[in-house]
Amino acid sequence: MTRAFVALGSNLERPARQIRAAFAALALLPGTRLVRASSLYRTTPVGYLDQPDFINAVAELDTELAPADLLQALFAIETDFGRVRSFRNAPRILDLDLLWFQGVVLNGSDLILPHPRMHERAFVLYPLAELAPDLAIGTHGSAAELAAHCPSAGIERLQVEDNESSE
Repeated sequence: MTRAFVALGSNLERPARQIRAAFAALALLPGTRLVRASSLYRTTPVGYLDQPDFINAVAELDTELAPADLLQALFAIETDFGRVRSFRNAPRILDLDLLWFQGVVLNGSDLILPHPRMHERAFVLYPLAELAPDLAIGTHGSAAELAAHCPSAGIERLQVEDNESSE
């Protein structure tokens, strides 16, 4: 089994519920076990700003899948949830990004590992640091160090009761 981290995001159709259902879908992937799921975080949009806030989280997986196969499985889950890719940074029902895959550094046309912008994104770093504070993000530093230096404006860790109101 190989350790991997996946970022989850949603800002349409009851986003907190979409994220929780996506955690369950990840747990059902063949040869894969959901080890832990982060808290949910409400975050402001990046890029295209005229859209609702997002609910973001990170999942830690143990998987027997190869990185490319895991990526294809993530795309299939997005499709099953009704994801439509209309334009860059568009609102979405579900977005799943393969962030990190143990022992793999890859710079392919379809997949780059570790994810090339994860060290810049609070909506990834905060939930990732919750699960794996010591995880090295390439040569940039640990998840906790990067999160500590990443602006926290526009990100809020939700409490369980907030999760329900984000439905």
